[in-house]
Amino acid sequence: LATGEQASSALLTMALHELGQPAISLTGGQAGIITENKPGNARIQSVDPQHIKEELNGGNVVVIAGFQGITDNVTWADITTLGRGGSDTTAVALAAALSADKCEIYTDVDGVFTADPRLVPAARKLSSISYEEMLEMADLGASVMHSRAVELAEIHGVNITVAHSVREVPG
Repeated sequence: LATGEQASSALLTMALHELGQPAISLTGGQAGIITENKPGNARIQSVDPQHIKEELNGGNVVVIAGFQGITDNVTWADITTLGRGGSDTTAVALAAALSADKCEIYTDVDGVFTADPRLVPAARKLSSISYEEMLEMADLGASVMHSRAVELAEIHGVNITVAHSVREVPG
């Protein structure tokens, strides 16, 4: 289940190499993401960003496979997947661990709206939203961000920007 993310991160790393940009691809485990042992619906317990920082300090762009981590087992570590919203949750957890100014989430909409703009043409884009409001929207079924990612952002004070992955419009 986690192989798609690993293949995608490896392909992006290869594309960066073709452009002359030093880069490295890491699995969730290689990036220091430790999860509880609940495959398919694991929660991130901790992130040790040491390897990521070493690669960044060495001049590499670090591409990390989201949606996955490893268990903290002394004998062996099993790969675990985070379930729905796992890639956003991974991004927020990494932003927190690296003390980033913000976490940018790129998706198929131009930002956070009052309703799904694909279903409600009159939906308005919000210039900002509180963690509490975003959690309420997620609980009511909004699919822009999973509640786990929002909860993690609130706990660690991570600012999130949601923007379109192709169109160059502010999120």
